[in-house]
Amino acid sequence: MKRLVILGHGTGGTIVAAKMREKLSEREWKITVIDQDWQHHYQPGWLFIPFGIYTKDDCVKPKTRYVPSGVNFVLDEIVAVDPQQKQVRTKQYTFPYDWLVIGTGCRIVPGEVEGMAGPGWGKDIHNFYTLDGAVALADKLKYFDKGRVVLNIAELPFKCPVAPLEFVFMADWFFTVNGVRDHVEIELVTPLPGAFTKPKAAEILGQVCEEKNIKVTPTFQLSSVDPERKVISSYDCREVNYDLLVAIPPNFGAQYIIDSEMGDPMGYMETDHNTLKSKKFDNIYVIGDAANVPTSKAGSVAHYEADVLVDNLKREIDGHAPRPGYDGHSTCYVVTGYEKGSLLDFNYKIEPLPGKFPFPGLGPFDLLGVSFSNYVGKMMFRWVYYNLMLKGSHLPLENQFVLAGKVRGILSPDLEMPLRQRSISCPTKH
Repeated sequence: MKRLVILGHGTGGTIVAAKMREKLSEREWKITVIDQDWQHHYQPGWLFIPFGIYTKDDCVKPKTRYVPSGVNFVLDEIVAVDPQQKQVRTKQYTFPYDWLVIGTGCRIVPGEVEGMAGPGWGKDIHNFYTLDGAVALADKLKYFDKGRVVLNIAELPFKCPVAPLEFVFMADWFFTVNGVRDHVEIELVTPLPGAFTKPKAAEILGQVCEEKNIKVTPTFQLSSVDPERKVISSYDCREVNYDLLVAIPPNFGAQYIIDSEMGDPMGYMETDHNTLKSKKFDNIYVIGDAANVPTSKAGSVAHYEADVLVDNLKREIDGHAPRPGYDGHSTCYVVTGYEKGSLLDFNYKIEPLPGKFPFPGLGPFDLLGVSFSNYVGKMMFRWVYYNLMLKGSHLPLENQFVLAGKVRGILSPDLEMPLRQRSISCPTKH
């Protein structure tokens, strides 16, 4: 019997397992998924926990609920991969494979920044890139009524590039609802040249920051954190002081990739940008945050990649060459507060453009516009994620970027209206 082993039962690994089980005969292929965590985390939901919109229970489900019939789920820690011998070693077992799919995502490593993981971590330095961090940040925000909130991005790449913007937008909303916004300064400190990586989106989202009185400090390359002085410093000797630092630490790939000397120095697999096959090793494909492809580390990317990866994996099993079917497509909802949101849709070559999504000319979602429908889309996505996406169900979304229905160089007229005039309701008060 031949063996397909999938490392990681997050978004990418779960979808691939479901789709490959449908394509491969159970008589001929054994599919094994290995993960060290029994909980499946809806990671986009972590952002909402600090503001009382979601709870911990809203973001966690048992992984066994999403294991397809005929797939073997192993709860164990991955220690190493030997691509020459085609073996995966965990703490308890060794798993031989014919084909391997790596989907173990990425993780925050605050210890990579001098002073970040010191005595201030969990006190005046918090994060929302882990479940426990988001819960602790909720407790911190509950009684925060004056001072400087600084969100800092340590370095690139990091998961969900729009999440920092969403956080500062929702913080503005949250503090306004709680009646303390006039006493709270909000600053986004980023290594990027602006609010986002793509020029049009950066201009528009930068305008949203300005309307909300959120300061953006660009090109800030973080060198250290001083928890006693409550200051972050850059390599060019600039300093930004804080009362509450919301940190996005360096993001690294899985430790076993580093230990197995399979990836780059940060633990990301060198992956063909279009086929999603490992550049260095035969019989290995990579999906989601574990890959070093130059697009967003986000759940939508793993979803779009999955169909291409599954098709190519099946093609190779059948003796055919893989096709360059993935173009870097990414779709990102951006919550802007006050039950409004924006939406970005782009790929490797084409930046976010105005238009309608997912159906050209119809929507119902507005690209690069701020609308209630976009907020609804963001909040509906949790149900779609748990009930459709993880099960490998077909969604009306193309894995390739579609230019139809998008307009170059035109901004949504809704952006001309001040954001506070568009507000219609509030998040949970603390």
